[in-house]
Amino acid sequence: MTSTKAEDADANRSRRRSSTAIKESLRELSLQLSLLNHQISAHFDLRDTDFDCLDLVKRHGPISPSALARRAGLHAATMTGVLDRLEKGGWIVRERNPADRRAVVLRARRERNPKLFGLYSGMNTSMDKLLTQYTVKELERIADFLRHTADAGRTATDDLAAR
Repeated sequence: MTSTKAEDADANRSRRRSSTAIKESLRELSLQLSLLNHQISAHFDLRDTDFDCLDLVKRHGPISPSALARRAGLHAATMTGVLDRLEKGGWIVRERNPADRRAVVLRARRERNPKLFGLYSGMNTSMDKLLTQYTVKELERIADFLRHTADAGRTATDDLAAR
């Protein structure tokens, strides 16, 4: 069975509308997560940039300060201030790199995690409830989509940073 040009045009319009709706929803999600993170960072008297850098250290650490600065898109001098504040607040430690004793790596202090995770508990509870509505296959598909979306965002960020 072949489709008509009108059916193809309708399918294309429907795909564009759905694609636009997804992009708008992702922007709204980004905004809401940013606002949540802002509230949590304010609870700990952290600047938003400090909180972002802490999250990067937690996800990618141990990491060198220069690698963190590249990932965060921050100048080295700015990064020094961020790291000083995070270290003073007890969020990270600077350690000698075992592979190169002249170099420093950053590690997040795990003992601070329970207080931090506690503030995310409302969001986590809401997400757990939401996710019960989906089959395992649907959850796998959503997780795959989100991984690819994060990869696209990382690539776009890297491309902008390289300009």
